[in-house]
Amino acid sequence: MGILNDVDRFCKRLRPIEDVCYLEHRFNDMLIPLAKEYNILGMPISKEFGGRGADTLTYTKALMRIGMEGSGVRSLFSAHSSLSQKILERYEKEDYLKASVKGDIILAFALTEPDAGSNPKEMKMYYREERDHYILNGVKYLITNATIANAIIVFAKHNDTISAFVIDTDKEGIEREGLSKMGTFTTDTGMFELKDYRVSKSNLIGKEGDGWKIAKEALMDGRLSVAAGCVGSIKDCLIEAISYAKERFQHNKPIAKHQLVQEHIAMIKLHLSTSLAIVFRASKIKSEYEKKRDKESMKRADLAIAEAKLFASNASYDAADRAVQIFGGRGYSFIYRVGRHLIDNRVCRIYEGSDEIMKLKIAEGVLGREYRAF
Repeated sequence: MGILNDVDRFCKRLRPIEDVCYLEHRFNDMLIPLAKEYNILGMPISKEFGGRGADTLTYTKALMRIGMEGSGVRSLFSAHSSLSQKILERYEKEDYLKASVKGDIILAFALTEPDAGSNPKEMKMYYREERDHYILNGVKYLITNATIANAIIVFAKHNDTISAFVIDTDKEGIEREGLSKMGTFTTDTGMFELKDYRVSKSNLIGKEGDGWKIAKEALMDGRLSVAAGCVGSIKDCLIEAISYAKERFQHNKPIAKHQLVQEHIAMIKLHLSTSLAIVFRASKIKSEYEKKRDKESMKRADLAIAEAKLFASNASYDAADRAVQIFGGRGYSFIYRVGRHLIDNRVCRIYEGSDEIMKLKIAEGVLGREYRAF
């Protein structure tokens, strides 16, 4: 329970700061310092590397609590820990991993490009070998932590194979900039370009050509983290909606006594219960895969996580929409938390695998690989 207590204390400290930063549409510069203070920047990483050693279920619960503070806040942990640190741990990049657990460096995961989203194999970033280095060129786009990261896991192509590298952002050959977006204002989203960026061969992750395998496994962790965060968002929407419905009077009674308002509250509660169940199920199946690490258990985990991500992200968006409706005109303002959840949860249906891709993955799991649509 120590990790979950630390996460809860972190969230309580962060909330009033997050409220102000969100209204000002600026990066929350206390997010990382507070995460360091409560030692939660390496929750799923083993104690051998300085992490907290949280199992899959405990880490899922932690992300649910963080998700109550907003999908933007949760996205920092998804990029830093779920996607990036897990790769570094699997492939024993100890120097980067140990520094990231302490918060001395922040990590990013760079797969998406302007013209390569749902099909990463169409990426245009390329690399070539040059003596004891690789030379990387290309652009990555819509990357969480892009402009604040000290190290980035980058995927690039050579001929028809994809490889993964960890690069430092304080070297020559990288240009970064932030991106304007609809929501998640308090966390960093940006793009970067590599121009003849030289990376040591020791910074290759795995072997050449392992990139797609590495990315697919990382995306399972990323998608589960999104689903978990969405559960937290639904819970916060329910808390806010109940509180407001009891306090707000119309027609001489609290609106909580109006049947159509109760319909919204009932549906938000149903979203919470069902999302919680499907995410816990996916977390359990993912835990089984972590123990067995065979193809069949990976297939089961990939499918369960796709189901959880699709369901929870859509449920969180609908829950926030219903909460905004309960708040009425006040809900259509960033002053109230439900409006922020509505805007922020929309992206959860896009990144780490869009609704459409998740549906195709689920259908393939039912029909068989010979009916694969992509």
